[in-house]
Amino acid sequence: LFTHQFGSSAACWQEAEVQAAQTADRYKQRPWDYLDSEEYVERYGSSAVWAGYRRNHKGGIPPQKTRKTCIRGDKICGNPCPICRDPNIIVHHQNVKLLQQFISPHTGMVYDPTLTGVCMKQQKKLNEAINKARDDGLLPFQIPHVDFSGEDYSNTHDAVGLTSPPPLLSPSEPWYKWYGEISPDDKKVDQVKKIYKAYLKH
Repeated sequence: LFTHQFGSSAACWQEAEVQAAQTADRYKQRPWDYLDSEEYVERYGSSAVWAGYRRNHKGGIPPQKTRKTCIRGDKICGNPCPICRDPNIIVHHQNVKLLQQFISPHTGMVYDPTLTGVCMKQQKKLNEAINKARDDGLLPFQIPHVDFSGEDYSNTHDAVGLTSPPPLLSPSEPWYKWYGEISPDDKKVDQVKKIYKAYLKH
């Protein structure tokens, strides 16, 4: 009887492991599905994934910046950040519901990692995904206001003003002096020839 129960438990455990692996693969292909799943609601409810997170630290003063990364190789550190602790949370530019949790609805600015507790590696991925989502039109963003000075775009400046009237010229006289025939000064020509005498071809 004990052997039968042990075999049944092992089979159930293997089945659960296979099902978990299939679920993880599905979320890798479509990471935004996880935020709509019952598993996510049971774990986080309506709160953000970083809500209530507190990093363990020595002393009464918390560190001024988060760790570089929570996962080194195949080893995960103790008390990982809100993203690294849940393998089903994948940062992707189409995972809009996740990205919105890290953006202030009032200012549109990305939350500082010291507030969310996200490690620097995941924070870099978040910034890249948010910028990509904004470029693709998946996330709204506000263009900074630019105060255009009227002086910069007026036509009163000499550079953009009216063209001066043409001078009184004879039909054979050029508009500008440098358009006509220019005779060089013989003395200056001789000076230049002396300087470049070794390079001139005779």
